[in-house]
Amino acid sequence: MTFSATDLLSVYWEAGERRKVGRLALRQRRILFEYDPGFLASGFEISPFQLPLQAGVFTAPDTIFDGLHGVFNDSLPDGWGRLLLERTVEKHGVRRGQLNALDRLAYVGRSGMGALSYEPDRSLEAGDDAPLALDRLAEESAIVLAGETEDVFEDLLRLNGSSAGARPKIVAQVSANKARIVHGHSDLRPGFEHWMIKFGSSQDPRDIGPIEYAYSLMAREAGVEVPETHLFRTRKRGYFGVKRFDRRGGQRIHMHSLSGLIHADHRVPALDYNLILRVVWVLTKNIAEVEKAYALACFNVLAHNRDDHAKNFSFVLYDAVAWAFAPAYDLTFSDGPGGEQSSMVMGEGRNPGVEQLKALGKEHILKNAPGILAKVQEAVSRWRQHAAAAGVTAKSTKEIAGRIGATGENSRRTGATR
Repeated sequence: MTFSATDLLSVYWEAGERRKVGRLALRQRRILFEYDPGFLASGFEISPFQLPLQAGVFTAPDTIFDGLHGVFNDSLPDGWGRLLLERTVEKHGVRRGQLNALDRLAYVGRSGMGALSYEPDRSLEAGDDAPLALDRLAEESAIVLAGETEDVFEDLLRLNGSSAGARPKIVAQVSANKARIVHGHSDLRPGFEHWMIKFGSSQDPRDIGPIEYAYSLMAREAGVEVPETHLFRTRKRGYFGVKRFDRRGGQRIHMHSLSGLIHADHRVPALDYNLILRVVWVLTKNIAEVEKAYALACFNVLAHNRDDHAKNFSFVLYDAVAWAFAPAYDLTFSDGPGGEQSSMVMGEGRNPGVEQLKALGKEHILKNAPGILAKVQEAVSRWRQHAAAAGVTAKSTKEIAGRIGATGENSRRTGATR
C-alpha cells in the first residue's frame, strides 16, 4: 500500500439532504476547521458549545482528541475499531504511528456513526447479501484480540463500521423477524433495520450477551429509555444486539457524545451527574430530557453499572431541529476505575446510593424524581427474574444479585467521597 498522509478533508452532513459542512486541514501539526458558507446559511448546529455556527477558522481548545474538535472525534472508532484499523493498515505496510487524526477520519468515510461523513473516503465497503455467521465472527474476533492471525482484519473492519466501544462488535442489517443478519453498510434493504451486535472479550464472562440483554430488560422496566434489544441465540451462546438510534430507517441522525460536546476525556473519571443533568438542560431546554438523564443516573447507580463515563452518554439532533438526550446504551454490570462509579453523584464516587440520588433530584427541582427513583428501585429488585428471562447463568445471577444488594446497603449510609 502506498501511503500518503491526509492533510485536507471535507466534512459532509448526511441527515436528509446531503450538504457540505466544511473542511478540516492539518497545518503545522494543528488541525483547523472552517464551515462551508452554504452550511452556515442552513442553521444546523453540529456542536453548539465548541463550534458555534459562524464564519472563521477554528482550532480545538485542547489536545484531548489529538487536536480534533469533539464532534469529529465522535466519528472515530474507540477500542475495538481502532485495533482493527491499525492492524489492517499494518498488514499493508503502513505503521500505525503514521496515521494522523485526519487519516483515521478518512478511513471512517461514510461508514461512521451519526450523520457526518468524510472525503476522501478510504473506508472498506462490504455490501454482499450473504448471511453473517455470528459464532464464526465471534471466534475471529477472539483470534484478532489474541494477535494470532492477520487474515480476518479487513473483513472485521468492514463489519465494524467504525462503531465506538471497546468490546468486539459488528454493525449489520437485521430482518424484522430477527432471522436474517447481513452486512450493514449498504443502502437499507426492505424489511431490515440497522443494528449493532456485540461479542465478548477475553475478560468477559461467557454469558456476557445474556447479562447485557437482562440489563436492557431491567432498564426498560425501570423507565429508562433504551432502544429495541434482542438476544441472538446460536447453538454455542447468545449475542446481545441493539437497534441503532442513530438511524431511522435509512435516514442518518446526528449524534454527539457528552465527551465530545464538552471536551471531557472519558479516560479520566471527573464528571458528576449534577453536571451531566445541567448540560442536558442547557442543550435541550426540556425538563423531560433532564428526567430521562436522572432515570439513567438512578439505574446506573442501583444496578451497579459503574462504567458510566463521558462517552456513554450522548445527544441526538432529530430533524436538525431539536436536541434530545439519547437512548441509553452500554448498560451492563460493571466496575468503574478502582471499583468506583465513573460519574459521581453529588460528590460521592465510592459508594453512591439512594441518598445521593434523592439529593440530585432535589438539586434540579425534579418533581417526578421520587417516582422515577422508586420505579428504578422496583425494577432492579427484580434482577433475578430478568436474568432468568435472558438465560443468565446461576453463577452470574447470584454474583450480580449480591453486588446489587451491596449497593442497596450503601444507600443507607454515606461512604467516603472520591
